[in-house]
Amino acid sequence: MLRSLGNDFLSSFKRIPMLVGTNPVRSKWTIKGSEINDDPVKCHLWKSYNEKVYPPQTPDEKQRPGFVCHVKEDIRYSYKRMWYLACLVRGMSIDEALKQLQFVKKKGAEIARETLLEAQEMAVNEHNIEFKTNLWVSESFVGKSYRLKGKRRCARGRLTNIHYDYIHYFVTLEEGTPPEYYYYNKKNQTLKEMYDKWLDDMRNRKVIECL
Repeated sequence: MLRSLGNDFLSSFKRIPMLVGTNPVRSKWTIKGSEINDDPVKCHLWKSYNEKVYPPQTPDEKQRPGFVCHVKEDIRYSYKRMWYLACLVRGMSIDEALKQLQFVKKKGAEIARETLLEAQEMAVNEHNIEFKTNLWVSESFVGKSYRLKGKRRCARGRLTNIHYDYIHYFVTLEEGTPPEYYYYNKKNQTLKEMYDKWLDDMRNRKVIECL
């Protein structure tokens, strides 16, 4: 009796496609068994940097380089796996970043490569960048999107939760050549600079539980 009731419940559960992991459609309403939250990182705010108008510069000021911000939204991929690829292309020229991503046999590498190509095309066609190869990746990071919550059938009529996470991938391409050292900790420091840093660390240290 109980087994037949459990089988009837599971057979009726098959008729709910959204709970078994099909691709979701962004909408304003929520469905039972899922969680569609507001984006932690606002994608429209990131795109608004392209519309910002800066004041004119004086002749003695350093020329402000052109840039373009782009984002690929709602990607069905792991946040942690995409983070490694986002760190890989930071500080590289656009050509070098595309070459490096060609040799990474992962789904996220193809997503990052498509995003960079879209940003490159946008920079040339919409933001008056003269040469598409004269760009470098000044920013590359990942943001979390919404999460869908579904169900998975287990043995003996039991159910368990399963989560489908989505992410956003943000990039910024800047006109010019990339810097020699993108990260400060990778910069070649002289002995005097290393000594000053060590001295500052020693002076700023704090001994806990003492007078």
